[in-house]
Amino acid sequence: VLQMVTQAYAGVGDEIIHTEHGFSLYPVLIHMAGATAVCVHERERAVDVDAVLDAITERTRVILVTNPGNPTGTMLSDDDLVRLVRGVPGHIALVLDGAYTEYVGDFDGGASFATERPNILMTRTFSKIYGLGGLRIGWGYGAASMIETMTRIRQPFNLSNVQLAAGQVAVRDRDWVEACAAMNADQRARLTGALRQLGVAVDDSRTNFVLARFADPNEADAANAALSADGIIVRKVAGYGFPEGLRITVGDADQTGRVIAALTRWREKTT
Repeated sequence: VLQMVTQAYAGVGDEIIHTEHGFSLYPVLIHMAGATAVCVHERERAVDVDAVLDAITERTRVILVTNPGNPTGTMLSDDDLVRLVRGVPGHIALVLDGAYTEYVGDFDGGASFATERPNILMTRTFSKIYGLGGLRIGWGYGAASMIETMTRIRQPFNLSNVQLAAGQVAVRDRDWVEACAAMNADQRARLTGALRQLGVAVDDSRTNFVLARFADPNEADAANAALSADGIIVRKVAGYGFPEGLRITVGDADQTGRVIAALTRWREKTT
């Protein structure tokens, strides 16, 4: 869906705006469309609405915003999201990438804005809370005119019957989604609190992971090695602009406990 919207609305000589810690695939998709990537800075690891609006030029065709963010886990406030939506001119496609929407709670991912405004596309995925990443199923919601434009370049049979059937079953299982979201919220708060007690900086996350920011890249590497030694795999995020960071997925109570215990042992050895 992200590829379709970038290719449908932008080309050579056009610009597409994204933020510095947004989805790593954005620059790739922008270059595939032949457009110029305009990367704007974030503020305290969160989308800076003023910076995004200030970057708009007569060549801007698309704006890509991850909300909540990856790998930051941060999220625009309601007021800032409204300000962004109202500040983007109607001829520019504003994409609200809500891959982690289900983990937030009372948030529609931008569906209400996509209903009201013809230039807004909300994108979602089955790869996160539904656990169907291997099937590569995503979807978008926007005005009929926007969907029709994107459909013109959509590949035929871009989803198989198996993918469609799995997606339909998954989206109807509300009990599963609610149970996963509740467990994630509990364990995310537990992991965040434990990391802060260990002296590791962590922003409040609205996703299924936390971005642990260590004192420097060497400390992050040491913590990563300690976790790996205990059979725990986390993600280094230097490529996202955080050489001092580790993105740690929130698991169930036992898994979260293992992460906390491993990092506690590591910290005790270094102090």
